[in-house]
Amino acid sequence: MTLIHEHSAHIRTPEGFAYSARIYGERRPDGTWIGWLRFDPVEGNGPALQTDRETSQSTRAALESWASGLERAYLEGAFDRAQVLTR
Repeated sequence: MTLIHEHSAHIRTPEGFAYSARIYGERRPDGTWIGWLRFDPVEGNGPALQTDRETSQSTRAALESWASGLERAYLEGAFDRAQVLTR
């Protein structure tokens, strides 16, 4: 698991809790990269959340480009799809 990008914008819950949005990736055996989003509470209020795979890209550079181009609306939708991260 590799941190690909961290967005400067925070996602806020209806209760006002802020979450940071980070994109992680992993190289697969065939050389392609998959990416998913993880949301961590900024002030420790709430659980960490993670989506399933959001994208498959041919290279790490392509995944980095995809991640850096995500808009707030996409992050908010991914936050809604995310599940509580169990360790």
